[in-house]
Amino acid sequence: MDAVTEWVFAVVDRLGAAGIGLLIFLENVVPPIPSEVILPLGGFRAQVGVMNPIAVWAAATIGAVAGALVLYALGAWLGYERVHRLAGHRWFLLSSQKDLDRGRALFDRHGGPIVLFGRCVPLVRSLVSIPAGISGMPLVRFTALSALGSAVWNALFVGLGWFLGDRWEVIEQYMGPISTAVLVVAVVAIGWLVVRRVRSRNAAADSRA
Repeated sequence: MDAVTEWVFAVVDRLGAAGIGLLIFLENVVPPIPSEVILPLGGFRAQVGVMNPIAVWAAATIGAVAGALVLYALGAWLGYERVHRLAGHRWFLLSSQKDLDRGRALFDRHGGPIVLFGRCVPLVRSLVSIPAGISGMPLVRFTALSALGSAVWNALFVGLGWFLGDRWEVIEQYMGPISTAVLVVAVVAIGWLVVRRVRSRNAAADSRA
C-alpha cells in the first residue's frame, strides 16, 4: 500500500464512520485523496461488523456535501463579476471574457444536470462546485443536487466494498486508471484553453499592427 492508502486505513481505524466522513470531506476539497479507496474500505469494514453500513454511507454523504459547500463558497466569494474582470487581463490565460460568458450561459441552462452528474465523476465532483458558486446557483438547489449525486456515488462504492469483502481493493485497480484518464483530459483541456487564448491574443495584436 502506498502512503495515502496507509493514512486512509489509519484514519478509518481510529475514527470509524466519522473518519470516512472526514476523509470524503477532504477528498472533495483536495481531489488527489481517492474516494475509490475510502468508500469500499468503509463497505468492507461494515461487512465484517466493525461499522454500521448506514452510518458509513450517511457520514460519507455529509462529508461530501460539506466539502462541496466549501468550494461553492469559494466560487460565490470570487463572483462572476470579479472573474469576468480577471478574464479581461492579458495575463489571465484560462479563459477570455467571451468564453466565460458562454460558460455562464451553458451553466444557467444546464447547471442542474452538470452538478448532479458531475458529483459522480472523479475530479469533476470537486471542481463543479466552483462554477456553481460563481454562476450564483441557488444554495438550496446546489445543496440538494450535490447531496443526491453524492448519495448515489457513495452508496454504489460502499455497496461494492460490502459485496467484494476482503477483495475490496480490486475497485481501486479499476477506478485508478479512470481517475488518471479524467485528470489527463482535464490537463489537456486546460492546455488547449491556454494555447487558444494565447493564439487569439497574438492574432488580435497582429491585426492591429
